Amino acid sequence: MIAVAGNVDVNQPPTMTIYDFPKGPYPTRVRIALAEKNLQTHVRFVMVDLYKGEHKKPDFIANKNYSGTLPVLELADGTCIAECTAITEYLDGLDGNPVLTGRNALEKGIIHMMSKRAELELLDAISVYFHHATPGLGPGVELYQNPEWGFRQRDKAVRGMHYFDSVLRRQPYVAGDEFSMADITVVGGLVFAGIVDLTVPAECTALWAWYERMKKRPSVYAQPAFSDIVD
Repeated sequence: MIAVAGNVDVNQPPTMTIYDFPKGPYPTRVRIALAEKNLQTHVRFVMVDLYKGEHKKPDFIANKNYSGTLPVLELADGTCIAECTAITEYLDGLDGNPVLTGRNALEKGIIHMMSKRAELELLDAISVYFHHATPGLGPGVELYQNPEWGFRQRDKAVRGMHYFDSVLRRQPYVAGDEFSMADITVVGGLVFAGIVDLTVPAECTALWAWYERMKKRPSVYAQPAFSDIVD
């Protein structure tokens, strides 16, 4: 049976383009979602070099993403969808079975709550640390840095690790009993932690165990972000 959603026929050759940086933590989130939904063959990837600031070029901002961030999903008709949550929501709904973002109101509410917490308390906090308190993407891109703010956000990320450890002591996945977008967001956060050498505290044993399980999941294991750290 042919499943069609929007302008995308998921049984046809690539009709979508994703602008990304393969080992980036945010692009990794969308790559995992694609793998979970078996949509890899329906997209083509276009490399945007973060270290060269290609995501901040006027043409990219004007025509792909006003925010100047990655990843960006471009549909066959030229529509561009930015932000990982929005892209995942779109991809997850293509087959009418939104297992990553929630199949009913309760699932949607909990998954989106936990994914947002993962962004605020972990992933985005590490991003601020990276851009403000480390060399980041280099002087050609990091035009303003506030190291004090960066270090505060680093400490916030560590608190976030403790929070998610407490969550995972009670349940197998971040949003409950099933793998979801919330797990993908925490994976992205820990990918970023690895980039900036921010170690998960040893006492966060549940978070450590969960991450080891996630790295063995096929959709995660296959990602470029893990090519250097997964056996």
